[in-house]
Amino acid sequence: MTAPAPDHGGRAPAGVMRVALAVMGGVLLMALMGLTVVDVVGRYIFDAPLIGATELTELLLAAVIFLGLPAVALAEEHVSVDLLTDRMPPWVQPWRLALAGVFSGVVLGLVTWRIWIYAGQIGAYGGLTNSLRLPIAPLGYFCAVCTGLGAVITALMPLARLRRRG
Repeated sequence: MTAPAPDHGGRAPAGVMRVALAVMGGVLLMALMGLTVVDVVGRYIFDAPLIGATELTELLLAAVIFLGLPAVALAEEHVSVDLLTDRMPPWVQPWRLALAGVFSGVVLGLVTWRIWIYAGQIGAYGGLTNSLRLPIAPLGYFCAVCTGLGAVITALMPLARLRRRG
């Protein structure tokens, strides 16, 4: 007897993850936009800029950028340059894509590891932003997790496609 398949509300797990990443990215972008509007209005109309707006903008921008890594990996829209690959026989393409995905995933895995170590170092010495004194390490860990998700997705999606094909 087999267990019933998990119900994802009619959506595949990748679809749920896409929606979650899009919502989180949208919320962060709206916060970034609101912060910028409040800072500009305060600066030019009331001659009172928002204290720490630059720091918050930097933190939010980093979060948006790194949140984009797993989203791009899910959509399989990494930047690629095809100079010689179009001349390869069609049977090679799935294997080439799988190898490129695994290699890219390994490289992103190394980047994840280094970001995690760097975040730990920042946390160990209590790294804070200058004006608002916000801790920086949690953002570093967030960036590492996003990069790690991107690494896993980048490596596994082409392999899954190759497995379905073969």
